[in-house]
Amino acid sequence: MGLSLNMARGKPCKEQLDLSMPMMDVLNSSADLNCEDGIDCRNYGVLGGIEECKRLLGEMIEVPAKNILIFGNSSIAVMYDRIANSYMHGVLGSTPWCKLDEVKWLCPVPGYDRHFSITESFGIKMINIPLHEDGPDMDLIEEYIKDESVKGIWCVPKYSNPTGVTYSDEVVRRFARLKPAAKDFRIYWDNAYSVHHLYEDKQDYLLEIISECEKAGNPDLVYKFFSASKITFPGSAVAGIACSEANIKEIKKQMSVMTIGYDKVNELRHVRFFKDLEGIKAHMKKHADILRPKFEMVEKIFEEELTGLASWTTPRGGYFIALEVPGIAKQVITRCKQAGVTLTDAGAPYPYHNDPLNSTIRIAPSYPSIEDLELAARILCLAIKIELALQN
Repeated sequence: MGLSLNMARGKPCKEQLDLSMPMMDVLNSSADLNCEDGIDCRNYGVLGGIEECKRLLGEMIEVPAKNILIFGNSSIAVMYDRIANSYMHGVLGSTPWCKLDEVKWLCPVPGYDRHFSITESFGIKMINIPLHEDGPDMDLIEEYIKDESVKGIWCVPKYSNPTGVTYSDEVVRRFARLKPAAKDFRIYWDNAYSVHHLYEDKQDYLLEIISECEKAGNPDLVYKFFSASKITFPGSAVAGIACSEANIKEIKKQMSVMTIGYDKVNELRHVRFFKDLEGIKAHMKKHADILRPKFEMVEKIFEEELTGLASWTTPRGGYFIALEVPGIAKQVITRCKQAGVTLTDAGAPYPYHNDPLNSTIRIAPSYPSIEDLELAARILCLAIKIELALQN
């Protein structure tokens, strides 16, 4: 059929991007471009972000503005920066990782491929941790952190990529109570989908990690990352980190060497566009109205075509569905590509692209039109049936 359909990444579609176009007109030639502290946002300064932006995003992720630093447009870049600085300079006085014989990292799987790419690029040894319906296997995590060479863990705690799992209250509390052998161990808490609900009446709830760490006497244990990338424009959003006072002080000192300040005009633009948390919530309902029919259609097709042949998740938010086809994921993805349907590479939800069961296919329904998505989903189901038939 000469198709070219792409479900490889969780990109917002054009209709979603169009929702934020009015933001382009918020700051015009007559607009007041001073932030509330009276500083002209077009000029140098304000390391760590303007207060009103920190306050707005803090409300979104349930963290006080004093615990927040704003960087540029990408939370992945902030995560890379934390790993790089830990590798080169250490964490709160600990030995830089580059001077250690071995550094290990815990990776809940299936998980986010870009996380794994960061740790792999630094030669950090990644260890698979099974991800259950309530979150990662905490018994296994508590055992591994007895090893001082284990320095961190990747987490997507709400509407996890790609399963859609949200961590339970007990899992979050167990994270907060961790007692790692390594003083420089950090939980990398990628809160990418905090307000990305598909259903207004069926939202997942996630316990706030920073306050739980404070209660547990572990204030420095977590870095909480956030972004507006899938709220406004992925290429022109605002992103940052939330953490303890001691972590903030260290990170801000390192930031001061890199930059005099990030894009305050963009920070101001986001604040003026949304105004408050209710503005963000109203905006996200519009996103949900576009995304929900796509997710529901894919799930309906899977029910019609794959019941008894495969299993899949039915998330209440986020951007992905995890489809499990044990033993044939790589073959199915290759067959789909030959038919003009591009999926995420086989093995991507696992460190080193090594899916031990050759099972997980990440489905990203957001970007294609609903017509293209239906065709792609049916081709995917056909590819699965063909591969299962060949096995038999």
